[in-house]
Amino acid sequence: MKSSHPFPLIPKLIFFLAGAFILGAQIGKLHAHQKTFSASPASSESVSWGLSFQQEGTRPVGNASIEELRPYNAYYADDTEEKILYLTFDAGYENGNTPLILDALKKHNAPATFFVVGNFIADQPELIRRIVSEGHTVGNHTMTHPDMSGISSKEAFQKQLQGVEELYESVTGEKMTRFYRPPQGIYSVSNLSMAKELGYSTFFWSLAYVDWIQDQQPSREEAFQKLLSRIHPGAIVLLHNTSSTNGQILDELLTKWEEMGYQFHSLKELTGI
Repeated sequence: MKSSHPFPLIPKLIFFLAGAFILGAQIGKLHAHQKTFSASPASSESVSWGLSFQQEGTRPVGNASIEELRPYNAYYADDTEEKILYLTFDAGYENGNTPLILDALKKHNAPATFFVVGNFIADQPELIRRIVSEGHTVGNHTMTHPDMSGISSKEAFQKQLQGVEELYESVTGEKMTRFYRPPQGIYSVSNLSMAKELGYSTFFWSLAYVDWIQDQQPSREEAFQKLLSRIHPGAIVLLHNTSSTNGQILDELLTKWEEMGYQFHSLKELTGI
């Protein structure tokens, strides 16, 4: 029996071509993703760290995998099903919230890593000493918070990190733990290689929220909605010390995570230091 449609094959052909186009686009994306880390270590291509949350309570997909980051001593999460998490704070300056954060961490016996910019150490030596005395780690967030992917020489890259090391040692009398977080999460493969050559481990994150805009601080409800629904085993959590919301809710947030069965571990355990 003949079809009543004068061109019966056209819809099927369009469907087939559309499907082929979508598949090709997905393959292209996968190839581009793979190319980022199959490139030569000398690659200076700039990449901004990003996450895609697939399912509540599970580790998000980063724009590089745990396996791809591992050769560079770089991390964005722990590859585990255990309910553990790692607390980190980016500290560019002090506006009165860090003591509140430290009080909450002490109450919950929760170790954290504070990734500090050079001026934070210079301006807040007593706070740095308190962070260290209470068992936390101070990591390196560079001297001036530049886009490090634009730095092509190892000497210039090292200068940004060494300045922070020297300030830290002058304030504490100790050598700095060589933990590094790229400002704004912008990096290149060559950056990761240079950090490793300098003895650093690089840390991205698998959970964060928009907490750094001073005149647009998230509400308590907004913070809990993001930070409770997206927590997952092995999470490296990024918060900012300048957030008044974080200062106000951290005690309750840590309590809620504990009630969900989570324990707080140090990045030193993750790296084996």
